[in-house]
Parts: sequence; structure tokens; C-alpha cells
Amino acid sequence: MRRNREIKVEENAELMCVFPFVVKAFEMEIIPAKRIVAQIGDTLILTCNTTGCASPSFSWRTHLDNPLGGKVSNHRTYSTLTMNPVSSVNSHAYLCTVICDEKEKKEKQVEVEPYSFPSDPIIEIRSSLVAGEPATVICQIPDVYPSSGLEVLLKKDECVLYENNFFEDGSTNTETKIVTYTFHPVAEDIGKEITCVARLTIPDMDFEPKERTSSQKLNANFGPQNTIITASPGNSTMEGDSLNLTCVTQSNPPPQTVWKKYLAEESIQHLTNNNVLSIPHVHFNDSGLYICEVINLVTNKTEKATVDIIVQGAPVITKFSIEPSTTVQEGENVSIQCSAESSPPPKIILRRKSDSADMGPDSARSILLPSVTFQNGGDYECIAENKFGNSRSEITLNVKYGPKNTMITVFPTAALKEGETVTMKCTSSGNPAPVISWKKKKATGESEKIFRNATLTIQNLKSQDLGLYECEAYNPFGKEEKSVKLHVQARLEEPDQMIPLIIAFSSVAAVAVPAVAILIYVSRQAKINGSYSLVKALRLKV
Repeated sequence: MRRNREIKVEENAELMCVFPFVVKAFEMEIIPAKRIVAQIGDTLILTCNTTGCASPSFSWRTHLDNPLGGKVSNHRTYSTLTMNPVSSVNSHAYLCTVICDEKEKKEKQVEVEPYSFPSDPIIEIRSSLVAGEPATVICQIPDVYPSSGLEVLLKKDECVLYENNFFEDGSTNTETKIVTYTFHPVAEDIGKEITCVARLTIPDMDFEPKERTSSQKLNANFGPQNTIITASPGNSTMEGDSLNLTCVTQSNPPPQTVWKKYLAEESIQHLTNNNVLSIPHVHFNDSGLYICEVINLVTNKTEKATVDIIVQGAPVITKFSIEPSTTVQEGENVSIQCSAESSPPPKIILRRKSDSADMGPDSARSILLPSVTFQNGGDYECIAENKFGNSRSEITLNVKYGPKNTMITVFPTAALKEGETVTMKCTSSGNPAPVISWKKKKATGESEKIFRNATLTIQNLKSQDLGLYECEAYNPFGKEEKSVKLHVQARLEEPDQMIPLIIAFSSVAAVAVPAVAILIYVSRQAKINGSYSLVKALRLKV
């Protein structure tokens, strides 16, 4: 039996030489070792592991014996402390104690540093910002821990607007930290970004990310501002050309545009609601002051711009009139008016066509004819001219007046005899043309209408036709009368045929006998004296 034991011992010794067995010493470790950074809300498992001990005994505790805040699970050679979820109460140094075979004791600890930085900041900006008016930016950093390491920056693009930190904050649990900042946005801020930068700066704590950012674009409502009007082809254009007026402004949102034009007596005419006012063919009356009024309905702000438009070209006569009417009665006051449009202003010539001289000075637009006479009637013309050309127009002044210059002509003009034919013609001027009628005065002194026409012809005159004849010229504006007296000689009886011969013979004899006597006397004297003087002879006779 002893021999058998020795053989076994020898066999064992041989086996130990072949397979050497090393007995390990009792050791322990904590995984992870020394220090662990844990995100609050996550699950963290601390493992206390042993070697060299067949039946270790485990225990867990915190510094100052605070609650573990986790669940312990022991196994044959290791023990776990599970924190699910990790919270701020787990911010301790955890100590794992292992006793091996109730003899040997070992301890190790690990520092658990919880943190919370789970998401990017949240930016709140009122969507309808108005340039120039205060606006508030709110930046929220959710569930941060420890807040004593939190630093927040508000930036507009790369420009830092505001900086804040919570280094003095003693919060012991996760909190949502809020940073607010009030600023005055401007029009140039549109499209720029407001960025909230949150940094959790904990010394010697290794976690990612340590910085989180969020951005939001600014949309500042403003305006209108810097409103101007551009005119194409220009402020001065030729009549008949096209004209486009464009109202340019800065406004967000885009404004409502209303075009207006100043009229006489400062009244305003509304034109269109477009930002472009287009006139295909401009006229002189399109000249004037145009107003572009832009209205931002969000900001309730309005701005105006003006432009003065001048339309150039040859004159256009816009008015050529006679007041009170083109047909007037003699003696009325008459005004002749002529108006023309052009740029540059026109020279106005106003005259009667039959007159060579102008009736008014240059640029006269009206003339006054007080107590108009029939001589003022006729055709009038207005001529408007400038360097681009001229325009003319005509109008007729019709002056109504009663009969004038009434006269009677009689043919033949010599003394009238019975049996002859006489023609009497009555003429008179007037507007309208006078109506002519004839009357003859009776012996009683009364007048009797005998004929209605300008020409009165009496054939085979008789003594009873003698007398006073009257011509009356009449129209609605008056009448005028003229008279003529007819003297009619009575007709003589037919003379004897011999009487003219006797008278002729007597006349010849009365002349011839003295002449013959003189010739006889002269002949006798010549014979006595040898000569004869006719002068002396006549003297002797006398």
C-alpha cells in the first residue's frame, strides 16, 4: 500500500515535471478602471473581477456611503454594478471590496462622472421680425449636466452677439438652460444666420461632442426704403414715344405699389397697382409729376418717390373757341381763346385771316372783342409753333346785325315821262340778309305795301304812278327804311307835220336877211373907198 502511494507521488512528480502547475496569487480589477465618464440616460456596467481566488466575496459601496444608484449582480469570480439609466446621483467614487477565502481582502475604486449633453440647442426667433424693432432670440440647451461647465454664445454669421456661462450654477440634476438676447434687426440681416453655440467644458472629462450648435436664418420684415423711380428712355421724351416708369424699392415682404399723378388744384389721380407704369404713346398731357407709393402691409410702412416727366414735341392746339358762341349779336362782348400744348412752350399767333397783323401778343391765348361789330366777323386762325414744328386751326365768328347801308337806285335817272319803264332797286347789308319790301304813300299819308322784292319795276308809267316810294329792309335784329320820289311828266299831243318846217324856215330867214344886207353894204363901201374894214363896218352898225 505504501509502495502504491510512493508510486503515485513519483507519478505526480513526473507529471509536474512534464506539466508544471503554477498557482496564481489572488488579484482583482475594476472594469473600467479608475475613471469613467457616463452619459446620463445611458446604461453603465461596472465589473469587479478577480483571479486566484476560488470563492471570492464581493461588496460595493460609494464614498461616504451614499446610495449606489444601481443594481449589484454577483457571479463566481466577478461582480457587476449596473446603473440603468445613469443619473446625476451616480456621480461618486465607487469602491469594490473582495474577500478571498475569508482571509485576504482587496479593494479598488472607480470614479463615475455622469454628464448630460444629449442634443443640439433649440433656437426660437419670432418669424415676423421687423427691421429696426426689437427682436428676441431664445436659445434652449436641453437636459444639460453639469451646468457649471456650460458656456453659450449667440452669433450672427461670424459676429458674436452675446456670450453667457453658467460656471457658478450649482444644479445637481439635468436642467434645460435658456439664454435670451434682444437685438434690433436691420434689412441687411435677411438671409444671415443666428447661431447658438453651446459648449460643455468639463476639465479632464473625455466625451464627444463637447460643442453643439443650431442655426436659423433671419427673415426681417422691413421697408419700404430707398425708393426711387427710373424712367426709360428718360425723364424727357418726345410725343408719341413709349415711356416706362419703374418703381424700385427695398422691402420685405414685397410691397404693394400704387402710381399717382398730380393734377390741377393738387388733386391726385390713381393710375395702376403695378410697380411698372407703361405708357405706349405719350402725349403732352402725360407731362407732370408722377408719384410711386409703396406700402408694406406687414410693417404698415409707406414710402413715396416722385419723378417729373416732360413730353416734348411740336405744338398741339387743344382748344380754339369763341365765347359765348361762334354766332353772336352785334354789341356783345366776345372772347376768342386758343390753347396749345407743347414743350418747349409754344408761341401763339391769333388773328383774323383777312388781317395781316396778329390780334394778340406772342403767347397770347385769348383776345377780347368788346361790343363786337359786324366788321369783326369772319374766319380766325390760331397758329402755335415751337422749334419742333407748328399747328394751326380755324374758326368762324358769325356776327348777327340789323340792316345797314340801305340805299335805292333808280333807272333811268332823268325825268320820267308817261309811258316809260322805270326800275327801282333797293340794297341793304345785314346778317341774316334782310328781307326787302316796297311801300307807296297814298295821298292820305298812309303807306301801302305794294311789293316784296329788292327790285321794283313799273312799266308804262302813268301820272298816277308819281309819289313817294319807300324801301324797307328787315331781319330779326332790326329794320331800316329809305325813300325816293318819282316825278312823272304828262304826255304831249302829236304836233302838225308842217310846224317843224315853218319853225326851221323862220329861223334860217331871221339869220340870212341881216347877213345879206351887211354884204351889200360892204360891197358899196369898198367901191367908194377902194377898201373895207369889217371891224369898222360892225362898229358903224352898232
